[in-house]
Amino acid sequence: MVTSPPLPLVYSDLDIRKILRQTKTIAMIGASANWVRPSNFVMKYLLGKGYNVIPINPGQVGKEILGQPVYAQISDIPGTVDMIDVFRGSSAIPAIVDEIIPHIDAKNIKTLWTQIAVRHDAAAQVARNSGLNVIMDRCPKIEYGRLFGELGWAGVNSGIITSKRRKLTP
Repeated sequence: MVTSPPLPLVYSDLDIRKILRQTKTIAMIGASANWVRPSNFVMKYLLGKGYNVIPINPGQVGKEILGQPVYAQISDIPGTVDMIDVFRGSSAIPAIVDEIIPHIDAKNIKTLWTQIAVRHDAAAQVARNSGLNVIMDRCPKIEYGRLFGELGWAGVNSGIITSKRRKLTP
């Protein structure tokens, strides 16, 4: 059986900017204490931008990641959470959606965001049907930098990094 590739994901800059502006607290599922892991770098960046980032990692409960107490699951977090940012594989998304749906109102969850290369269209539709904004296959750190003028700081579009070959002179 031949299956067609999934349709491209298209999100307006206006929608992503609105989500990033309205979000104050982010629960990061799959946050790592290892400083070389992407989740750790993204968490550090988002904390530096003023977001309250709550790490979710069952193997790290009782510890801290970047000074933030670690929780096992969404229901363990005291208070509200605006966004769920997922650093897990695509196959984990349905279970994550099933976990957060009962807590949408109590935790005031507004957005489910999955990281680059993490996509599950059926689970995303279930989340949308439950009233959540859904952004998949994107990184809030990259989107923040792109939409709020920080890409030059990261070395992108600065004229220093280029795909064009330089002619070497002897």
